[in-house]
Amino acid sequence: MLQIDDQGMLVSAHVRPRRFSQIERQPLTDVKGIIVHQTGADRASSSLNSYANAKANGAHFLIDKDGVIYQTASVFKRTNHVGALQARCLVEYSCKPAAFAKSKGFSQASDVDRMHEIEMLKSTPSRYPSNVDSIGIEIAGKAFLPPGKSAPAGATPKQKEVYFNNHSVYEAVNHAQNLSLRWLVSELRQTLQIAESEVFRHPVVSRKNPTEASTASW
Repeated sequence: MLQIDDQGMLVSAHVRPRRFSQIERQPLTDVKGIIVHQTGADRASSSLNSYANAKANGAHFLIDKDGVIYQTASVFKRTNHVGALQARCLVEYSCKPAAFAKSKGFSQASDVDRMHEIEMLKSTPSRYPSNVDSIGIEIAGKAFLPPGKSAPAGATPKQKEVYFNNHSVYEAVNHAQNLSLRWLVSELRQTLQIAESEVFRHPVVSRKNPTEASTASW
């Protein structure tokens, strides 16, 4: 079981402290889950540089290509690492009739904010873990467009961004990263008493590129 100091930093030779107050938000008092992400960049240095910006967003931990684990935020603080939640009972085919009736009308992409509002009226595990009750782990990994894929001619920068997000593919999580992820998830689960069922890839809980962290293993 891990030791956590009074600042919310892990005391372990396996973890390098690189805390960024810029990505920390309100107190995180009750951790219910862990969300696993990929950064979209080739190396951890890209994320570490961005975390230094004012009001940046990020996760609590970052695993580099060589398996090095950085702790970038206190586990006593929230970070913005989870997008708008999907309706868990719809995804898991477990909705009761009343919940199904309330949620089914908000299944389109244009309704993501409303669905998130409905979900946040619930508590975990009736909903997926969110920013208010989860630890985020980022894995350095590049996203790229497959050969032959490109945004339509004349697309605006915003349209190109949307096209990239919808059609890009994340590179595979490597062996060293998965070893570190497995250790970190196991230790966090034991120390923070997180149920095994409450560890998810980001695209499961939110509308994200389905290839993000698809090869992560814990």
